[in-house]
Amino acid sequence: MADPTSLQPARLTLYTDAHIIRGSMLTRHRRVTDILNESEHPFVVLSEVIVDAYGSRDQPMQVEFAQVNLDAVLFAVIDEPVTAPPELRTPKVAEQALVSVPPFRVVGRVHLLPGRDLREGLDELTGRFIPVTEAAFWSETIGEARQTALALAVNHGRAQVLAPYRVVDPWAGIDRAAPHRVAEAAGESPGPDTEPGG
Repeated sequence: MADPTSLQPARLTLYTDAHIIRGSMLTRHRRVTDILNESEHPFVVLSEVIVDAYGSRDQPMQVEFAQVNLDAVLFAVIDEPVTAPPELRTPKVAEQALVSVPPFRVVGRVHLLPGRDLREGLDELTGRFIPVTEAAFWSETIGEARQTALALAVNHGRAQVLAPYRVVDPWAGIDRAAPHRVAEAAGESPGPDTEPGG
């Protein structure tokens, strides 16, 4: 069995205000939130780093090492997410949420302590970086396409957590066939714009 205190490599992708930074680091921790929350410094040092600027057509920069300020990190994704060992797990309730961390939006599950209503649960959601699981993230502002991650860590100081989050059908309750029937009643032939769902 592996020594839980031994250093293991972890590959991270950090999304900052201006860059996507990919690299690896040695850590004793298994979860991305633990890696960032338990950092001894207000930064992390990555090796074998690729730095890509949002919207840039230039080639990404490749550097041997990079010191990344954690205050600048919006959220982080670990390439191979893992669950905590059973002895480290705290029973929690997953709640679907929208996390706004401009210019990104993250939709996924935040994990709250059980036996509380949602307001109390959010009041007790603490930590410099908070986990979001079964996540999707994107930015229309800077043209970053929707991506998914089993788990990511969001900078709590940069985020607004909106819960519960539900996808709403904007057409719910609207009779989309109505224009078709109105045109028929008037003796007109419905055009392509009046077809149901058109």
